[in-house]
Amino acid sequence: MALEKTLSIIKPDAVEKNVIGKVLSRFEDAGLKISAMRFALLSKDDAAGFYAVHKDRPFFNDLVEFMTSGPVCIQVLEGEDAIKKNRDLMGATDPTKADKGTIRADFAVSIDANAVHGSDSEENAAIEIAYFFPSMNVYAR
Repeated sequence: MALEKTLSIIKPDAVEKNVIGKVLSRFEDAGLKISAMRFALLSKDDAAGFYAVHKDRPFFNDLVEFMTSGPVCIQVLEGEDAIKKNRDLMGATDPTKADKGTIRADFAVSIDANAVHGSDSEENAAIEIAYFFPSMNVYAR
């Protein structure tokens, strides 16, 4: 297994529900370590830049609006197969299709307000981590 880093964002809906600690404990209980963490209130430019890969998709503007609707909690998670492990913990994007016990099944309300974001590949994880954290702010274990 490979030691990896991945980006995780606890989205505005989950922050508003005050379930940050519950989400973070799931990461830690699964053996992931938090190497960096911060809160942010994303600007439209921040959100649009982060989700630029989706700029031509019909949901892009709604996604930017949602991600700027309240504070987010952004983390770098580290561990063995961190990307897959985090994606398994999150569950399907649509919470109605997410397995019972996943973060989205337990805390998300819709495909749009789906509680968390997680990198989908090592390449995207590196890009996403660098977008929010200068390397000097990520704890190296």
